[in-house]
Amino acid sequence: MNYIKHVTSLAETEQFAQALAALLEASDVITLEGDLGAGKTTFTKSLAKGLGITRTVSSPTFTILKQYEGRLPLNHLDVYRLGESDEDLGWDELFYGEAVSVVEWAQYIEEDLPNDRLAIEIYREGDTDRRIELKPVGQRYERLCEELMK
Repeated sequence: MNYIKHVTSLAETEQFAQALAALLEASDVITLEGDLGAGKTTFTKSLAKGLGITRTVSSPTFTILKQYEGRLPLNHLDVYRLGESDEDLGWDELFYGEAVSVVEWAQYIEEDLPNDRLAIEIYREGDTDRRIELKPVGQRYERLCEELMK
C-alpha cells in the first residue's frame, strides 16, 4: 500500500520530514526520488534536523556520501553519478550499520539496496506544493507509514 501526503508549504514539508525522523531507527533506509528541484535535499535537511543533527546538511552530489551525527547517525548519499558504475562502495557497511541512510537517485544502485526500505517520491505541484508518495517495502516500513500518517 502506498501513502500520499500533500504539503503546501516549506514548513509543512519540514514538519512531515521531522515527524518521520522521530520514528526512525538504526539501519533504516530511505530512498528519495524526484525531479531536480522537487525538494529531495530540502526533505533530507529537515529529516536531519528531526534526528538532532545541528551541522549544515548539503547535497553530496560531488562526494556521493556525507555523514552526520545526531540522535542516530545519518548517511546522506547522492548516487546520481554512479549511473554507469559497477563499483561496490561498501553498501553493506552503510545500510546495515547503526546509521539511517537516505539515498537520492536510488534507482542507480537498485540491486545494492536492502530488500526492506522506505521509498519516497516527491512530486512538484507548484512553487511550494508537493505530493510526497511513500512506498513502504517490508513490514517495518508498513508500520512506520501507518504511524506517520495518523
